[in-house]
Amino acid sequence: MKIERSEDFFRRAKNVIPGGVNSPVRACKSVGCDPVFVQSAEGCMITDVDGNSYVDFVGSWGPMILGHAHPDVLEAVNQAACQGTSFGAPTPLEVELAELVCDSVPSLEKIRFVNSGTEATMSAVRLARGCTGRDMVVKFDGCYHGHADSFLVKAGSGLLTLGIPGSPGVPDDIVKNTISLPYNNIEELEKTLRSRPDDIACVIVEPVAGNMGVVVPDIQFLQALRALTEELGIVLIFDEVITGFRLALGGAQERFGIMPDLTCLGKIIGGGLPVGAYGGRAELMDQVAPDGPVYQAGTLSGNPLAMAAGLAMLKVVRQPDFYRKLEEISDWFAGELAGIVDRSAIPAVLNRIGSMMTCFFVDGPVYDFTTAVKSDTERYGFHFRQMLEGGVWLAPSQFEAMFISAAHNRSCMEKTLAMTESSFKKLSR
Repeated sequence: MKIERSEDFFRRAKNVIPGGVNSPVRACKSVGCDPVFVQSAEGCMITDVDGNSYVDFVGSWGPMILGHAHPDVLEAVNQAACQGTSFGAPTPLEVELAELVCDSVPSLEKIRFVNSGTEATMSAVRLARGCTGRDMVVKFDGCYHGHADSFLVKAGSGLLTLGIPGSPGVPDDIVKNTISLPYNNIEELEKTLRSRPDDIACVIVEPVAGNMGVVVPDIQFLQALRALTEELGIVLIFDEVITGFRLALGGAQERFGIMPDLTCLGKIIGGGLPVGAYGGRAELMDQVAPDGPVYQAGTLSGNPLAMAAGLAMLKVVRQPDFYRKLEEISDWFAGELAGIVDRSAIPAVLNRIGSMMTCFFVDGPVYDFTTAVKSDTERYGFHFRQMLEGGVWLAPSQFEAMFISAAHNRSCMEKTLAMTESSFKKLSR
């Protein structure tokens, strides 16, 4: 495999971009190689600038649930672009997409579009603080909610992959208002919430953790979270930037039957284009300006290209049997992958829910941050490089997910399974 042009682009990038990348994990340091630069993508395949093709299990970190360059999405974006790319004014597209999203996600009565998942989470927390008059935010170890200051306390994959415990530039006065608890631990959750109910504005959680690798919640943990926050008047925020429209049409909240007060969504609602959203009960959302006193704004929010792409994507996933078929192929693939893991002499465990999964190189179950970080990252790095050489693109971090799209077929998956078996045999030597 030749990567001369990627190497050249990376050298040039490092002269003008910190680390040569615009999102740190993409530097691939943790897996012992430099990044490849992508030229194009279609379906479940991506092609780099040197002409190498790979089966893609990153999917732009989750949102490409239809696969790359889906014809309906491309047509919608092209039509929208021909009418202008940005207006700074409302358009019919954002109304149509808002109606469709609210109709799909059980807890959403009103929604506000923003430009990223980070904007969505920070705006939801501000709204919770504004509505409750309280300052404290509770999050969970290993859950990542974007790079806003208050979230960089025991955050997930980016900091974890790079070995950074937090980040300089975050004032102590902000961090002191954030409490991070162990994921899936009901006892610690209840003790903390009951000890400071008048101080805690909200609890924000990934209902399925996807940023320390895939960690599936104990349903009793989510049920306790909902019951306690409701009892104590604390706003419950589900960060469904990864799980929204991924685990079901209505996201994790539909899958588990638990309704949060506010929900954050990400790029999937824009067909992979830069977009995010937060929404929830009308009584809360009516406190957002201009209806209420909690200010939030963004010039490019509701961008017509992202709205058009999102509408096209949602019309496809709302078709009958879309999620059933995605679940079936994901279940088959995960079963075959688990078989390879079980037959090997390598300490590893596969965590999976729906069309997202992580193979942790660790001996024993992974159910929280503490168990996830026991993973052998050097072994994962070797596995990543073997898969890359064989034409399979995995996340360049042990602490991320593999994503299956509707474009993944048996042929590309069988190739992936064969490469996985080969890699595990080499790891066993």
